[in-house]
Amino acid sequence: MKGLSKGSASWHEVGEAGAQQRVDNYLTRLLKGVPKSHIYRILRSGEVRVNSRRVGPEHRLEIGDRLRLPPVQTARRTESQRPVGAVPARFSGRIVHEDEALLVLDKPAGVAVHGGSGVSSGVIEQLRRERPDSRFLELVHRLDRDTSGILVLAKKRAALTELHRQLREGCAEKIYATLAHGRWRDPKRTVKLPLHKYIAGSGERRVRVEEAGQAAHTVFRLKRSYADFSLLEAELKTGRTHQIRVHLAHLGYPIAGDDKYGDFELNKALARRGLKRMFLHACKLTIVHPLTKTAATYSAPLPPELADFLERLAQPHAETI
Repeated sequence: MKGLSKGSASWHEVGEAGAQQRVDNYLTRLLKGVPKSHIYRILRSGEVRVNSRRVGPEHRLEIGDRLRLPPVQTARRTESQRPVGAVPARFSGRIVHEDEALLVLDKPAGVAVHGGSGVSSGVIEQLRRERPDSRFLELVHRLDRDTSGILVLAKKRAALTELHRQLREGCAEKIYATLAHGRWRDPKRTVKLPLHKYIAGSGERRVRVEEAGQAAHTVFRLKRSYADFSLLEAELKTGRTHQIRVHLAHLGYPIAGDDKYGDFELNKALARRGLKRMFLHACKLTIVHPLTKTAATYSAPLPPELADFLERLAQPHAETI
């Protein structure tokens, strides 16, 4: 970036691509190679100023804002210096659909959608590196690192704003496939249990059902029963953190392979039988396309490792767990 050097501060003007972005996310993209911990440090210390004022990481930028940036040194990493958690290009996901407004991916499990929480780089950072000429590229929504499936990114600010509105107002239909431990009896069950986010003693972010939490609404439909498991379709009516995982665990039907809210001994047995990830897949998303104004549905089939595990469960002499 012009003007950025070891010896003096520089000024940067925010363009259209930065409008309404959090300043910490904007700086992460702008100062490529600078650790997030350092970005938060220069924000806390007041070395970063917006229009000559100190701001916190959550401050939203506007077009024309002037950022004062302290002298920082951006690292140039070679392939051998790739940080743990970085996403090589081949891992950013299969492209399901792309047009001038949207990029829809089928994200693999084990890949974070963005850097942070011990992960230096995710899908969004990788795609920005792959597409340096893209003027705008932002996540419309998020998926947990261990959840696979449909992930939508916006290539225009107007598309991002419109899709955020649809998600906020419940106009989008989000369908997941999941395998729960136990025999689910109801063909359809509506679950409304409020969720509260908290930090565990280990420093890990967790969620639990709590009366004072945020409203959370999931509709579960039974797709198939197995000896010890139930294949469910989960429709998200709200989009709370870990919503499907916590709702099922609270009801006594933990997701197979869930290492945060699941049955840990069960997960070890499942890994021996070939299921080495959480069985949660974002299989379908229906939205009103921000440009055509017509309904658009994007879908992703079950990944081979999940489909293969279901086949083994369906075998007549499959062992119970």
